[in-house]
Amino acid sequence: MPAAPFPIVAVVPPGLEEVAAAELVNLRAQEVRPLRRAVACRTDLAGLYRLHLRARLPFRFLRELARFPCRGRDDLHRGVQNAADWDLWLPPGHSLKVEATGALPGLDHSHYNALAVKNALVDRQRQRWGKRSSVDLDDPALVLHLHLSAGRPGGEGGTAVLSLDGGGGSLHRRGWRAAMGLAPLKENLAAGLIALTGWDGSVPLVDPLCGSGTLLIEAACAALGRAPGLEESGGGPPRARPFGRRRWPDFDAAAWEREVAAARSGRRDTLADGRPLAQIVGRDQDPAVLAQARANAAAAGVAPWIDWESGDARTFMPPPGPPGLLVCNPPYGARLGEREELQSLYADLGRTLKDHCSGWTLWLLSGNPELTGALRMKASKRIAVSNGGIDCRWLRYDIR
Repeated sequence: MPAAPFPIVAVVPPGLEEVAAAELVNLRAQEVRPLRRAVACRTDLAGLYRLHLRARLPFRFLRELARFPCRGRDDLHRGVQNAADWDLWLPPGHSLKVEATGALPGLDHSHYNALAVKNALVDRQRQRWGKRSSVDLDDPALVLHLHLSAGRPGGEGGTAVLSLDGGGGSLHRRGWRAAMGLAPLKENLAAGLIALTGWDGSVPLVDPLCGSGTLLIEAACAALGRAPGLEESGGGPPRARPFGRRRWPDFDAAAWEREVAAARSGRRDTLADGRPLAQIVGRDQDPAVLAQARANAAAAGVAPWIDWESGDARTFMPPPGPPGLLVCNPPYGARLGEREELQSLYADLGRTLKDHCSGWTLWLLSGNPELTGALRMKASKRIAVSNGGIDCRWLRYDIR
């Protein structure tokens, strides 16, 4: 078994590496280091359980099993077979799934690289046991991830890293979003966008184009300590989401239960310092979409803290009281709406905000600079992110 702590990599949406690193530090990971679309760190088993239960930004966590030099298929085959005590980690009765990323000369196709890992393991099983594991793409006992990276320029070969993925699917799926709009924002990206604003629940938060409510729901969950790895259970204590690591040979049931209990105990009806959560308001002109948002908020356990109102963004008026934060992810022509209609929407939204929201701060997700220009507002901050493969900017506007 690997000694604690061991290396892991959190796979995160591009553009969120720094804020994801800060989140892992807050969850007591060690040696945290942002990478490209990922964050490297070290932790022990209890820490890995904590991260899976409470980290909001990663898609998944990869626990490194082995790292070895790789110059071709022979090195890969041999390195995989020697990467771990496979009698312990993968007896023939356990199913497996292999994923692969990266490339090297002669190893430049992810499907065949994954197949090469699988073949190395079942070849060893046949030699050792006379039988082999089956491949299960839906519910495998062990999910392995291979990543290949090139060495230094001019050098030969590169490095192979073989890791375990125990997340039971992508961690962006919280379990609360049965209903969504036509162009949904992934929950972990929404959580990261809110984190980038610095909103802490002490000032009002409003989305005048809320859609199915993902930004506001993730904001409320973070402010009220709703762990993303727990699901509401209809009145009882929240349940932990499916946990593939239970089938790992070093699974520590006592440590797991302690971390689940700690995640449950973090749930609050107020901010961490006891103050009430500031007003959260979502607005949309489509009654069916608002019904989706209400259902999602209820499933996430934050319905009492979000007000939903029907109305056009063009007639939006901020709630009375001190200024706060506006967030929105308006359509940008890649999936929804016609260009001319959207130009008008952005122009009208810009006028409405300048007329009625002086003192507020707007954060807007833009996937189309031409449409954003119709706001006739100057961004004070631009953060590059990716939304569903679309190159976007998370833009801050200080409304005067």
